[in-house]
Amino acid sequence: MSIASGTRGRHLTRRLVQLYAGLTLYGISSALLVLAGLGLEPWGVLHQGLAERTGLTIGVVSIVVGAVVLLLWIPIRQRPGLGTVSNVFVIGLAMDGTLALVPEIHGLPARIALLALGIVLNGVATGLYIAARFGPGPRDGLMTGLHRLTGRSIRLTRTLIEIAVVTTGFLLGGSVGVGTVVYALSIGPLAQFFLRFFAVPEATAGAAPETTADAAPGAAAVGAPDATPGPGAVDADVAPASPEGAILRR
Repeated sequence: MSIASGTRGRHLTRRLVQLYAGLTLYGISSALLVLAGLGLEPWGVLHQGLAERTGLTIGVVSIVVGAVVLLLWIPIRQRPGLGTVSNVFVIGLAMDGTLALVPEIHGLPARIALLALGIVLNGVATGLYIAARFGPGPRDGLMTGLHRLTGRSIRLTRTLIEIAVVTTGFLLGGSVGVGTVVYALSIGPLAQFFLRFFAVPEATAGAAPETTADAAPGAAAVGAPDATPGPGAVDADVAPASPEGAILRR
């Protein structure tokens, strides 16, 4: 899918609001996990480790890593959407902004509460921006692309990449802890719930249907036109090769 292809169809304003609200909340939620200090999500571990080694802020590192991962889409023939490119920049900026504004949290009960809030907000954010249907984030697109090329399952592909990411981040000084485990166990069900909740209605009877790229940008991105169900059908089985399936099968 081209960057512009997802900017057509019904409910465009709502979808754009969901996209940028979701990406902003994702950055905020990731910053809350950093402030909780009880362990980060897999890619957050890598970002924090690189930030420790380079002296850059974790948000800037997130942007740089996202851009590098996006370049890896070229040899695996993935095509970005508006959400893909926006993902690279918005999340990192929101992270750094939140870390600059929210004071450091002390005391275990407060840190546990912050961890829980961060994980729930992350689920809300994932549901918002995925349901907007503007294409997967760079990291999820990498996984679905490798799945398509290698024939390995989404679950195996995702697991191997995230093990490599967490291990590398930990060795660089990133935070791995109980929060990492809780995140891994809870983000799939949370994202699935909020993906249903924020689903954008399909075209009504008598209205011009959206194009395949509009209705299922993730499917176009992975070369499987029928892989991604419409958002109204996300409570059914989500196709494992779709961006939604990649995120929900954490």
